[in-house]
Amino acid sequence: MQIETYIDSLVSYAMNRGLAEPVDHQVLVNRILDILHKEDYAPSDEPQSEDLEEILKGILDYACEKGLCEDNVTARDIFDTRIMGAVTPMPREIIRTFREKYAVSPQEATDWYYRLSCDTDYIRRYRIAKDMRWKYASEYGEMDITINLSKPEKDPKAIAAAKNAPQSGYPKCQLCRENEGYAGRMNHPARANHRIIPITIAGADWYLQYSPYVYYNEHCIVFNGRHVPMKIDRSAFDKLLDFVTLFPHYFVGSNADLPIVGGSILSHEHFQGGHYTFAMETAPVETPVAFRGFEDIQAGIVKWPMSVIRLDGSDPRRLSELAEKILNAWRGYSDAARGILAFSDGEPHNTITPIARRRGELFELDLVLRCNVTTEEHPLGVFHPHADKHHIKKENIGLIEVMGLAVLPSRLKGELSDLAEKVVAGADLRADQVQAKHADWVDGLKKQYTFTADNALDILLQETGKVFAQVLEDAGVYKRTEDGREGFLKFVDTVNQ
Repeated sequence: MQIETYIDSLVSYAMNRGLAEPVDHQVLVNRILDILHKEDYAPSDEPQSEDLEEILKGILDYACEKGLCEDNVTARDIFDTRIMGAVTPMPREIIRTFREKYAVSPQEATDWYYRLSCDTDYIRRYRIAKDMRWKYASEYGEMDITINLSKPEKDPKAIAAAKNAPQSGYPKCQLCRENEGYAGRMNHPARANHRIIPITIAGADWYLQYSPYVYYNEHCIVFNGRHVPMKIDRSAFDKLLDFVTLFPHYFVGSNADLPIVGGSILSHEHFQGGHYTFAMETAPVETPVAFRGFEDIQAGIVKWPMSVIRLDGSDPRRLSELAEKILNAWRGYSDAARGILAFSDGEPHNTITPIARRRGELFELDLVLRCNVTTEEHPLGVFHPHADKHHIKKENIGLIEVMGLAVLPSRLKGELSDLAEKVVAGADLRADQVQAKHADWVDGLKKQYTFTADNALDILLQETGKVFAQVLEDAGVYKRTEDGREGFLKFVDTVNQ
């Protein structure tokens, strides 16, 4: 197709998706022509495409051919985001529509905003569709296993360009509000088509957006308007509970505020939420407990591989008050026999990963006890994926994993497929540079299964899910043994002292 056809297709797409109106047509055409440094134009007679991926590829190929864009993934992403920015409505329009819809219902507002984030290509649906997803039926419930392919891997040229790119303190990080509409650079993602929604939680200015990688349904990010570090305290609990008051159909949680047990961004306070039910939410309370002075709050230890105290009550302020009491007790708590150490050399080790949701009229807080202590045996963390599972998962166990969704590295798609073939063929895995790390795991599986060409990959996928459940068990500070249960109840007793 001619470039004019792709231009006309994109403008038509914008109209059909409600991003623009017919009166905007000429302005949109001229914006795109300007970006493409194209001085002549006549509407095309060719049939238009309705496939956004195809449309953008056609425009990108033209831009690369004309020397307007380097032909690598990062440069192309910056350029096509600039193109989509030309057809994305201004913040004032989006905020006005969101508030109008919120007045009808919070869910109507988020439904519309999520669809808009997809239609503007801020969420690249065609990439997310390539992610691998399956379920693993664990003893704790049905866990979600994903291999993330939607975040593009940079090629060597892009990596070199990013290294040589001028360093900038603007935006301070990828969560700052200054990212809205930002053109991007080789070492910072383009956000020309990014729009955020201002909200007020706990009396402060915060913003709502969606994750561009959508690990689960309507995966949203809620971030502080100020660039301040992550901190778990009473105010964090207040903010989480305030958010689910505003959006009762969403859950929201925070990563912990310490390295190893926290998320990848600790420099900017933010939460993650969405419209999704994780296995952790459906996991039952296994051991009811009571906290003195908080008889109005139902509490218990959840049947989950990590160590979770669940609180339910009708008054969010009371939940925050009790959560603060539990947090303060945990911050200073040590149990040497079970490897738990509150401090070493003045550095704190204990914190909490909190998750808030609504259950009808009740508010619910899950408090996940975390400890980032390290030893010579476990230099990456005692309550972290142990070395025998690093072939599957080595990264931090953050909020999303805590709730029962594995986000596994993209390398595993090719590795597991290749591994299935090699196991069936009887290949020497230890002689294979890539597959050697899986050899011990496969040796154990051969004792349980007879591998065939028809079942090998399915077995490996299910056993990958099993490894993830074991990873969460590694991350649990109290193991699901008699000794672990005794230790957990001993800590609960200290909260009541």
